Amino acid sequence: MNKQPVTGEVPLNQGGASSSSRFIRLPYRLEYDPSKRVNVWWITIASVLLALIVCGIFIAANGMNPFPVYKKLLSGAFGSSFGLTETLVKSIPLLLCGLGVSIAYRISVWNIGAEGQFAAGAIAATAVTIYFPELPIYISIPLMMAFGVAAGAFWGLLTAIPRTYFQVNELITSLMLNYVALLALNYVVFGPWKDPKGFNFPGTPVFTASQSLPVLGDSRLHLGLAFAIIVVVLYAFTIKYTRWGYELRLIGANAEAAKNAGIRISRHIIIVMLISGGLAGLAGMSEVSGVTHRLMYGISPGYGYTAIIVAWLAKLNPVGLVVSSFLFGGLIVGGYSVQTLGLPSSISNMLQGAILFFLIAGDTIGKFRLKRND
Repeated sequence: MNKQPVTGEVPLNQGGASSSSRFIRLPYRLEYDPSKRVNVWWITIASVLLALIVCGIFIAANGMNPFPVYKKLLSGAFGSSFGLTETLVKSIPLLLCGLGVSIAYRISVWNIGAEGQFAAGAIAATAVTIYFPELPIYISIPLMMAFGVAAGAFWGLLTAIPRTYFQVNELITSLMLNYVALLALNYVVFGPWKDPKGFNFPGTPVFTASQSLPVLGDSRLHLGLAFAIIVVVLYAFTIKYTRWGYELRLIGANAEAAKNAGIRISRHIIIVMLISGGLAGLAGMSEVSGVTHRLMYGISPGYGYTAIIVAWLAKLNPVGLVVSSFLFGGLIVGGYSVQTLGLPSSISNMLQGAILFFLIAGDTIGKFRLKRND
């Protein structure tokens, strides 16, 4: 175990350069343990509160009272039936992408490519509508789901293979592949799939009713919510009650011990990246089929990146993922509401970044422990 102690001895110089030094031995010392897992819920709560305080200072520095701003943000996201349904709509891709990255994080595979996997799934699902436009709904929707999941899984595999066989850092490959997928999306919506009747708008033709997910009443809340709930239940059951879930937890706790126990870590890396990418691809399919009803430029406001914060905030816990995705969905919707006060909607991005900053800081501080000097 790699522990880095902070010495408990403080030098006292007694004068000039030639003088000798004495030390006062402190009764305690700080010791840093990078392998220590921090799962303290007060760190999560403190991170959110500190983010609100820091962002409130920036809001006040711009001449506005932060309390009415936060009140408007909350009321816009949770204060009406419209706000609640819109928050749930935003929560669907966050939850699916958050589940995907959580599975990878279980074995310390840092997949930050959910944004690209989301885009790959959206592109593949739209391809079904472009090349098979006359299919009935009971064929088109399952086929769009299959294409979306397969494309996202393939995009995840492009990160898993270099990591497994060539020891290439997955942070780099998954991040770079995000840009490749987003540029591919831009190419098709500005190029071959562009709607000729769309008044030069960068998007595909609008999906037909047989290519769109069913919605609840007059709202935009669609069947993707059921997909997300089913996946959460499967994730919770798998992690807690199956042998594969136990192996994931063992690898995450101590990869060397898991390897000595005969668990093939390379195989698990490939499997979790396939699942991780597939879930982000399903999120992309749900967004194009359930919300926008076409593939278009800027379809994601950063769902894949926000999902990283969702997973960190939830500590990879299934219930925590549901709660954090709902809260961050509310942040996105509330961000639009504060524009009526003269603030940009990017205030929600500022809050998200501050929460992530304090989460990481809290986890780092939690790895220190105070030990008594002998």
